[in-house]
Amino acid sequence: MNWQLYHNPRCSKSRAALAMLTERNINFEIVSYLENTLTSDEVKRILSLLGFTSARQLMRTGEAIYKELSLADIDDEQALISAIIANPKLIERPILVGDNKASIGRPLENIIAIL
Repeated sequence: MNWQLYHNPRCSKSRAALAMLTERNINFEIVSYLENTLTSDEVKRILSLLGFTSARQLMRTGEAIYKELSLADIDDEQALISAIIANPKLIERPILVGDNKASIGRPLENIIAIL
């Protein structure tokens, strides 16, 4: 299977997922989503694979930018997706994505479960 790890090198959980995949000799590609902006279609695909019904479920609601943009008050899905694209640090991480499945690695056992 072709795996992609949506990775933030400053995040300890993301670094732990990277190390775990490497230790298990899992073939994967690192997606540096902070440097390479995701498209709306990519965000929608990740949401679908995760089984999420709202983009808010993919967001780190404790981030300052979430509060600054008053995202808690927005009910428009495309506006939430646009906020994620414009502010990728809002994305919960790490995320492992395969052909037909995905998981957020909080805790890491979530990733292990889909391997």
